[in-house]
Parts: sequence; structure tokens; C-alpha cells
Amino acid sequence: MAKAKNIRQIITLESTAGTGYRYSTMKNKRNHPNRIEFKKFDPIIRKHVIFKETK
Repeated sequence: MAKAKNIRQIITLESTAGTGYRYSTMKNKRNHPNRIEFKKFDPIIRKHVIFKETK
């Protein structure tokens, strides 16, 4: 039998502060078809900044 395709996809979130720090997480492709943004902690500059989804 064929396996069902996974709805959840692994994505990478990169800091907009230019430090190059990245988080990896999962998102549901049906609920969030566009690129997402989160405000998370960047340990290099020790501040909360916006992280954007990259390919």
C-alpha cells in the first residue's frame, strides 16, 4: 500500500537581524500555505527579533 503524504513540513526560520541564526520547526501546509514569521529570541544579539521562513 502507498503511504499518505505528510501534511506537516519541516521549515527553517532565519533571523532578520542578520546574525545568521536559525531555528527549525514544523508547520501545517493546509493551515499556513504562505510563509510565516515569528518573534523569537536570537541568542547572538540577546534580543527578541522577527524570524522569517526560508526555503
